[in-house]
Amino acid sequence: MIIHKILIAIDDSAYAEHAAEYGFDVARKFDAEVGVVNIVEPAMMPQMTTNADPIMGMTAMGVGMDEMELIDIQKNQSENIVDRTIKKFAGDMPVTHFTEYGSTADGIIKCSKEFNADLIVIGTHSRSGIDRLLMGSVSEHVVRHSEVPVLVVPMKD
Repeated sequence: MIIHKILIAIDDSAYAEHAAEYGFDVARKFDAEVGVVNIVEPAMMPQMTTNADPIMGMTAMGVGMDEMELIDIQKNQSENIVDRTIKKFAGDMPVTHFTEYGSTADGIIKCSKEFNADLIVIGTHSRSGIDRLLMGSVSEHVVRHSEVPVLVVPMKD
């Protein structure tokens, strides 16, 4: 098995931090390049206007100033998460970093293709039962749809 490039998917959780540490250790053992990705799932805010839909009673959604500010805040948070992870685990390793917008699982898969990764490393929240059913599972989706091996790193609570 030859691993030249490893994509590490992170968010702002202890699970992702644990996976990042593991991923950087694997990269050192294989002398592999590292890519780090954080996905921003855009949050939309309703605009407070008088153009409420008479049937639904809701305002029309659109991109106004509030949404642009929210997107900027999310982008800055994403950059901070990536920078903090690189500073903590990369040492002198060069790291390619990605910030994607949209679906988390699909964004990770898209970045793995763009980076030409040989391995994806992702943490898991170890959800089960109703929690998993309601929340979905990013790591499960990545495992099922990735064209490259996925290393899912669990963390005991």
